[in-house]
Amino acid sequence: MQRKFLTNLLILLFMNLLIKPFWILGIDRSVQNAVGAEQYGFYFAIFNFTFLFNILLDFGITNFNNRNIAQNHQLLQKHFSSIIILKLLLFVFYCIISIGAGFVIGYDSVQIKMLALLGFNQFLISFILYLRSNISGLHFFKTDSVISVLDRSLMILICGVLLWGNVTKSPFQIEWFIYAQSVAYILTAIIAFLIVVRKAKFMKLKWNRPFFFMIIKQSFPFAILVLLMAFYNRIDSVMLERLLPGSQGAEQAGIYASAYRLLDATNMIAYLFSVILLPMFARMLKFKESVAALTRLSFTLLFVLSVTVALSSFFYSTEIMTMLYPQHINETLAEFNARITQTSTIFGLLMAGFIPISTTYVFGTLLTSNGNLKQLNLVAGCGMVLNISLNFILIPQFLSVGSAYASLLTQFLTAAVQVILALHIFKFAANKIYLLKIVSFVVAVVCFGLLSRALTLDWKLSILIMGALSVIFVAAIKLLSVKSFFATFRKTTEPA
Repeated sequence: MQRKFLTNLLILLFMNLLIKPFWILGIDRSVQNAVGAEQYGFYFAIFNFTFLFNILLDFGITNFNNRNIAQNHQLLQKHFSSIIILKLLLFVFYCIISIGAGFVIGYDSVQIKMLALLGFNQFLISFILYLRSNISGLHFFKTDSVISVLDRSLMILICGVLLWGNVTKSPFQIEWFIYAQSVAYILTAIIAFLIVVRKAKFMKLKWNRPFFFMIIKQSFPFAILVLLMAFYNRIDSVMLERLLPGSQGAEQAGIYASAYRLLDATNMIAYLFSVILLPMFARMLKFKESVAALTRLSFTLLFVLSVTVALSSFFYSTEIMTMLYPQHINETLAEFNARITQTSTIFGLLMAGFIPISTTYVFGTLLTSNGNLKQLNLVAGCGMVLNISLNFILIPQFLSVGSAYASLLTQFLTAAVQVILALHIFKFAANKIYLLKIVSFVVAVVCFGLLSRALTLDWKLSILIMGALSVIFVAAIKLLSVKSFFATFRKTTEPA
């Protein structure tokens, strides 16, 4: 099973690293630079607001379905047509609640219009993820890898033409960005739907009210978990835009988005681990197989990556932000320096959060696969309360930097509790040598960062040296054994 995990993970990573970094750092960043921090912050706050009620579109169906289909492939044909109707009903409910909430918190007509457009895009994303849960649940990981990058590939094409194709006379508008997303999501949903229809032998839609209630009842714990996690992961920019006066809120949300963008890019890698781990863990647990080796392998891979990336970002935060976000035409040098200083501080804090986020994608996925939703919901609920409370306290005094501190503390505490829960529930044996290697690796990477900063070289070369030394150290202490890693691929026997 480790061989299967690594093989499909490498395929999925290759496909996503080919497309998504260019989308985030090329297209998305270029859009913000084109429209400015205030306009992008306006969009970013509403975009994250649509995530707060995203669970109403799915109600935990995707996670429930992924686990269910992975354990019982025959349920796809039985459930598919009825779930489609249920998803459409949930979309109507989502529209009513999200737009109503927009009016309650004081959104004007322009914001409500953008909220409606982004809400429609959220439905398309949710529908695509449901379709992909069927594909990955059947263990067609290569097909899922292609679908996972199709929407971004189409967006790159459309936005690239609008940004650099000289096909319009007016400057780029943030609304065009939203329309491009809609077109890409629609085309991706159609293609994914046709693939699943072929596997499910779909004939016609079925209205089955008892089935709707059964699915909602069984997926309700998943729904609560996603809702709570959405609040403590996505509410920061919404609170910035609402709590700060006038245009300052949108501007601070835009600065926060600048720093958040690279976390979003790296977070994609950790998320891809969970996409493969969820159905694998679910199937292994069903057949009473040990998950210890797969858990350790996936955690070690992500921990090495997240610590290296997080600490590199911390040591070189100013240089990275200056490279990505140059001085605007109408911006004075003093304003530019102030913006970069603030963005760099936020970036360093947010990237440190990549370590606990990666940890959550392993241990949280394991607990989800095992059905420990009650414990996960309690952890997520406490995380939500903590994050919102800290934002209320810190935003008025420290602006977007306060939000970054709130996010970092919340992520570390919730990840730590999930690790403790997993160790207790699965009775994983303590390995003092392994823990010593983990701690020594963190200390070594900090030392490599300090050493690289002391070098009188171009910062890009210095950060590469820091990364290279980190990789060499991992191999030297055998935290990740290269020999064992490749031996995994040579194994010919593995569980079905």
